[in-house]
Amino acid sequence: MKVLSDAPKKKWQRLLSEPLLHFVVVGVVVFGGYRLFTPMPEEVVDQQKIILTKDDVRQLAVTWLAQGRPAPTPDEMQSLMDQKVTEEILFREAVSLGLDRDDEIIKRRLAQKMDFLAADLATLDEPSNAQIEEWYAKRSDRFALSPHLSFRHLYFSFDKHGEAAREAAEAAIPSVSGKPADSPEVASVADPFMFRNYYGDATPDQMAKEFGPDFAKALFTLKPGSWQGPVQSGYGWHLIWVDSIEPGRVPAFEEVAPAVKSAWLDERYAEVKSNALREMRSRYVVSLPTITADDLRALEAPTGAGAQIELSAQ
Repeated sequence: MKVLSDAPKKKWQRLLSEPLLHFVVVGVVVFGGYRLFTPMPEEVVDQQKIILTKDDVRQLAVTWLAQGRPAPTPDEMQSLMDQKVTEEILFREAVSLGLDRDDEIIKRRLAQKMDFLAADLATLDEPSNAQIEEWYAKRSDRFALSPHLSFRHLYFSFDKHGEAAREAAEAAIPSVSGKPADSPEVASVADPFMFRNYYGDATPDQMAKEFGPDFAKALFTLKPGSWQGPVQSGYGWHLIWVDSIEPGRVPAFEEVAPAVKSAWLDERYAEVKSNALREMRSRYVVSLPTITADDLRALEAPTGAGAQIELSAQ
């Protein structure tokens, strides 16, 4: 009887000592623990899908307003959303190229890296002088030099003469004709001017900013060597003595070669970047919300649930 009672015990001992049983038990424990402490994600992230919400759009507008700007127009809002989509696309394409490895930087920095990559591609081919000269020949007007002149003026103010300021300037012409333009006697016939009485190498843009566009336009039609006018500005009327004038011209290539090369590289960079972005964006179907004036006014309202705006890849 004793032998019979020991048999089941030995059988269980043999069973528990089986390596296969140990493997099964360990596997169940490990797998069960993994499932317990590492739940499966509810949804696999689709790397070819970009989702914006109206809350995202609201944040774009808040950032815009924080810069002290007026409320964005629908076109400006559309541009902000396009920029956001572009940033997201550049970020994901940068990650797909591995540019994020060992680099703990925010999404914008990765987009910038893609931008820098385009710049590097643009400079891989060093342009030859022949290429740059040919490029310059088609765009030489972009490098045209503005006309410039040196002149003196006699000022007759509205404050002192009122509506008769022009007549006062015309009446002064006989008394200054034939006299040195820089003589104290000539200067004494005019009113004090708040800025300068002599301008050297002045350009049309400079004079338009200081005296107004009509004054600048009239100024560059005058001939050197005599008192002419009167010419009106925003301050009053002026008699003008032009010392010298040099008309605008298109410079020879040799004069502007460094600037031409720089402009060539800038254009090449913009072209490479545009083509690269167009190719990347072609892999996405972009769908954006229609932002109305009411939506823009509602941006200052409390954040709501907001409908999703989904961009899904083909």
